[in-house]
Amino acid sequence: MEMEAPRSSEARWSRVASSLPVRNVQDLAACSEGLTEEKLKRYIRLDIQDDDDVVAEQSGEVPMIDLGKLFNPDFAEYESARLRSACEDWGFFQLVNHGVPDDIIASIRGDIEKFFQLPLEVKSTYAQLPGDLQGYGQSFVVSERQTLDWSDMFVIIAQPSQARDMRYWPVQPHTFRKSIEDYSSELMKTAHSIVTAIAKTLNIDLELMVDKYVCQYLRMNYYPPCMTMAKKVLGFSPHSDGSFLTFLLEVNSVQGLQIKRHNAWIPVKPNPNALLVNVGDFLEIMSNGKYKSIEHRVTINTNQERLTLSAFHVPSLDGVVSPVPGIAEERPRYKTVGVEEYSKLYMSNKLDGKRALDHAKSL
Repeated sequence: MEMEAPRSSEARWSRVASSLPVRNVQDLAACSEGLTEEKLKRYIRLDIQDDDDVVAEQSGEVPMIDLGKLFNPDFAEYESARLRSACEDWGFFQLVNHGVPDDIIASIRGDIEKFFQLPLEVKSTYAQLPGDLQGYGQSFVVSERQTLDWSDMFVIIAQPSQARDMRYWPVQPHTFRKSIEDYSSELMKTAHSIVTAIAKTLNIDLELMVDKYVCQYLRMNYYPPCMTMAKKVLGFSPHSDGSFLTFLLEVNSVQGLQIKRHNAWIPVKPNPNALLVNVGDFLEIMSNGKYKSIEHRVTINTNQERLTLSAFHVPSLDGVVSPVPGIAEERPRYKTVGVEEYSKLYMSNKLDGKRALDHAKSL
């Protein structure tokens, strides 16, 4: 490979936990002999058999926020109020006019599709190494007995640049590295703008947030179709994000994401012109629960694959996160947490709703 693994402190992000190796799901889904219940027994979920808790789409849609209006004096007050409401009530919003150029979006989308079309033996050259969360494989597999998610993923640390491990950066397709670099750099600018706007909505000094989103890791998600048992498996188990903010790019606009709202699962319609942004656990802690890190999951399509790119913006691993005094009138709902300690707790367990965040709550 081109270079040895980086030794910067932020490179430790890739080693906060590890995941057990399991069979490639894309390869399993392509099996010509058919997917029987016996072959899928590690993926079948007993908790989603009925879908009675999924509400109709017309019951509400994720709010849309215009980044340009947030910084336009003629619209800033109104749009900031909408951003505040979205973070408080939904924990998610569709961000339009986000500033990432269309050609960069098109390039990263195309290269992700091409990467997952490569033969398994090519993709496997970027497989996760023992003790490392980066690479091609899965995450959150901590037991030989747990129910598995119907998905494959490819994870790399993109920011800061000194934390990159180029062993995991694909050379196929040949434009992929440039696409990742361009998208990552532009998204950092967008993240700065959104964090600036969020600081204003919370009426806190932006300096309190400058180290809360400096690390960025990218997770490319591949959800194969499951023609026979799509209703019995999940692409991603219910969870909240162990990030400060997460930006999701829908690569091919196949629906599957659902968010939990008023104890029901609401499908999220992909918007090809938007980035879907959600509040992470660290922002919920910092806002003392005012802004909500919402539980979400991914369902599987019967005959269409789904591809997405998640960009998790997280604090410096050496830092701490605590509720900012004065955001809420009541006492702090959360303890001060070390970023590394919380991240190890989050990443070393199977996904289970907001269980990790419960550990950060004050007694």
